[in-house]
Formats: sequence, structure tokens, C-alpha cells
Amino acid sequence: MNQNATIERNISISSLLRISRPINLLLVAFTQLMTAYFLVETSQTGLPVLEDFKLYILILSTLIITAAGYMINDYYDVKIDYVNRPNEVIVGKGIKRRVVIFLHTIFNFTGIGLGVLVAPRIGLVNFIAAFLLWLYSNQLKRKPFIGNLTVAFLTGLSVYLVAFYYQKNELLVFTYAIFAFFLNLIREIIKDIEDRDGDRKHGCQTLPIVLGFRKTKQVIFIIAICFVSAISIVTLELNKPELFYYFGILGFFFIWFMRKVYVSDRKAHFTELSTFAKILMLVGTLSMGFL
Repeated sequence: MNQNATIERNISISSLLRISRPINLLLVAFTQLMTAYFLVETSQTGLPVLEDFKLYILILSTLIITAAGYMINDYYDVKIDYVNRPNEVIVGKGIKRRVVIFLHTIFNFTGIGLGVLVAPRIGLVNFIAAFLLWLYSNQLKRKPFIGNLTVAFLTGLSVYLVAFYYQKNELLVFTYAIFAFFLNLIREIIKDIEDRDGDRKHGCQTLPIVLGFRKTKQVIFIIAICFVSAISIVTLELNKPELFYYFGILGFFFIWFMRKVYVSDRKAHFTELSTFAKILMLVGTLSMGFL
């Protein structure tokens, strides 16, 4: 009885779900499944890729590593979160700090181990991803741009990982990896603008703090130009008009999104923009089904 009471004091299921960001994890799993089904299609044995049990182990390992990344991020950011979003703080409230570290370690070892079961190179990628997520939470997040770049790279890598394992349609998947990379890079900078009050109070040197509000918006617009240019070049190289047209239509929504970035000046505005960036990523992923 005493042991059960201790466990309940240390952790709750609802807190574990909240700290793991289940909606974000579902989006990652959905993207990898879409990539496998629509872009990879068949495994090395010639069977449909969805019949390969290693695909599901690969996806599970990605989700576990990602969940561990969210945990360690909340662990290091607890003081900042008390300023930026006090009602959403979990570490120290729903889950004790030492339990978060324990879960983070177990999740990482499990994710890396599952990756090795799929293939040694997937285990290596998972190890690098786990290390970068820890380094991001511990140091890089508090530095200008490098932290944003790290998270964006890992987001693009989660898309590309399926093609990397099956070694099929790599250029086509690379298009979607680029899409995820740039859109997430923009979203991460928007989140820094949203969180600048707490970040400044605790000595972070994110772009909005180092460059200021207006110049950070200019950086976002430069990234947006690079984003559109990269997608245009790769889709033209693929010679798939339907993909070019789809991204062209999506471009109208992206223009509206960038206009909102230009006129926004309140925290609530940037919270909405962060959510809309997720929707754009989801809509972009759905285009795999139209190819």
C-alpha cells in the first residue's frame, strides 16, 4: 500500500501523457506511416511496407525518443515555464523531477535499443537524436538560432528516416523532409517570440532577445524565401506537376500565414501562428496521398 501511495505521489498517468505531448507524437507517427505507405510502398523483400513489422518498431522507437526529448525539455525549462505558461507546468507538480530524469533515461535506452533491432544504422540515428535533444534542452535552446536549427533538423530527420531505412524514393521523401525542416524552423522562432518574457528573465539568448522583435521577423521572412525556393527547386527536379500544383495551392495559405507574422505583435497572436504552422505541416503531409 505504501509503495502504491509513493508511486501515485511521484507520477500520474495524466501528467505522463501531458509531458509526452501525445498530439505531437501522433503527428510524427502519422507522418512516418504516410511516408511508408505512399512514398516507400514496398519493403526490401518486395512485400507491402505496412506488412513489415520493423516499420512499426522504427516508428515506436522514434516516438519514444521524441517523448524523452519533451520530458527533458520540460525538466530544464521548469523555471521559464513558470513565467511563460504557469498553468501548464508539470515537472515538480504532476511528476517529481527525479522521476522525469529516470523516465527520460529509460525512454532513451528503450528507443535506441528498438532502433538497433530494426538496423544498427537506425540505432545510431536514434542515439544521435537522443543526444541532440538532451543538448538542445540543456544548452542549445538558450542560444540564438542554433537551438531552432537543431529541432528543425530533427523534425526533418523523422520524416526522412523511413526512406533512409528502406532506401527508396529518397529524393521525393527529401522534399517532405525539407518542407518539415523549414516550416518547423519558422515555428520554433515564432515560439521564441512567444516565450521571450520568460527567456529574458532567465538569461536566454534567443533570437528575439539578441536581435529584437522586428529583426527576428526579418529573419523569419528570409527563411520563408529560402523555404519557397528550396521546395520549388526540388519539386521541379522531381518533375511531378501534381506535387508542384499542390504546394502551389498550399503557398496561398503560407502567404496568409506570413502576413499574419508581419502584423502580429502580441503573445496570443504568436500562439495562434504556432498552431497554424502545425496545421500547415499536417496538410503538407496529406499531399503524399494525392501523388
